[in-house]
Amino acid sequence: MASRQNLDELRGMVRAKGLRATPSRLAVLELLRASDAPMSHGDVADRLASQAWDRATIYRNLTDLAEAGLVRRTDVGDHVWRFEALKDEHEAAAHPHFVCTECGVVECLPEIELAVRRAKAPRAVKQRQVEVHVRGLCDACL
Repeated sequence: MASRQNLDELRGMVRAKGLRATPSRLAVLELLRASDAPMSHGDVADRLASQAWDRATIYRNLTDLAEAGLVRRTDVGDHVWRFEALKDEHEAAAHPHFVCTECGVVECLPEIELAVRRAKAPRAVKQRQVEVHVRGLCDACL
């Protein structure tokens, strides 16, 4: 459970984006901020199951938080949306993710620098609007 100061900070962040700071929304945001890897809707719903919020409410909160810019929504190629809180080390710029081809675990990787040497590089590369997904076997599956 979050400290009073942490809840007040989360409440302020949510309200600053024009959203109501409902208990379920704060719980979703708190969970994502505590996680070091992107989480699917199912992951979030499972982790918050003891709090009796229905899955639709959790999904609406995830999409509202993403639209407000507090959470990033990513698809790593398996057609499952994963959500991660935007915080100091995960600010607005996208960062690469590692996807295990055996067990499906998704992990955040440190930011990489794309060297743009060609004059005709796509505009998305120049503007750093590219998502990088590295696939392979995680340490547990090796």
